[in-house]
Amino acid sequence: MKNEFKRFGLEKFGVLTAVLEITGGIGLIVGFVSVPILLISSGGLALLMLLGFFTRLRVKDSLLVSLPAFTFMVLNAYIFYAALA
Repeated sequence: MKNEFKRFGLEKFGVLTAVLEITGGIGLIVGFVSVPILLISSGGLALLMLLGFFTRLRVKDSLLVSLPAFTFMVLNAYIFYAALA
């Protein structure tokens, strides 16, 4: 992970990204009992994955390598949308 963030030119954001991902994952679990936390967590993770996807495109990674970030973005966006209903 450290090498990837260094390759992206974002080495100073590695720890922050890890903390946000872990916090978002915990928030998704807590979201089973609290819809506002589910909305914040899924929305935040969708935004984080969108930024990750664009970062992969910016460094000209292949679509196959970028696909996990895109998939998790779509999944979290769906969770966010479904929680609104």
